[in-house]
Amino acid sequence: MKNSPTPRPSFIDRHGSLIVLCVAAVIFLCGIISPPSLLDDVDAVHGASARTMLRSGDWITAHINGVVYLDKAPLTYWLIAASYAVFGIHDWAARLPIALAAIAVCWLTERIGTWAFSRRAGFFAGLAAASCIGLYLFTRILIPEVLLTFTVALSLWAFLRLEEPQEEYGEGHQRRWRVLFGVGLGAGLLLKGLLGLVAPAGASFFYLLASRRDRKSTRLNS
Repeated sequence: MKNSPTPRPSFIDRHGSLIVLCVAAVIFLCGIISPPSLLDDVDAVHGASARTMLRSGDWITAHINGVVYLDKAPLTYWLIAASYAVFGIHDWAARLPIALAAIAVCWLTERIGTWAFSRRAGFFAGLAAASCIGLYLFTRILIPEVLLTFTVALSLWAFLRLEEPQEEYGEGHQRRWRVLFGVGLGAGLLLKGLLGLVAPAGASFFYLLASRRDRKSTRLNS
């Protein structure tokens, strides 16, 4: 009896990640070049602080109109200032790091869905994130929430890859996931202070407590 041929992977299975990236890039990169300009207090303060950082060469202490401004963590300013340095001081250049973070969130959503469920589930999850109006609106304001979403999601995904290894995904590279977990925590700290560190670290801690309790009870009942 002949073995039945292995079904060929569908177009979505082969190119799901690329499709999600392209759709997200069109939505978020086109969005940053449209009006309005940086008008409100948050946009103006953060954009001007990054501009002052670039022009003064002081990348340690943020200033607004010559006054030290330490109300926020610095990574958002660093990213905007770096974008200014490459592309010039423009409204769209200020929004570019957040737009790229939104694209990364969509890609990461697709990757997590594929890992946890299936390629098709990951594909539609990534498209759902790309078409989310809330995510789009947050790329219109110079606040770190989209960047923080990416760092928290990256930390938690790395943590799950360490705790729930799957052989089919080649989980032998444990060091890579440890590094990504630490990078996500550190970036979150530089974006939002302790909140960016406590949120993923706390979720990981309580996950360990719950999962190990379940495993212990399963061993006792077996």
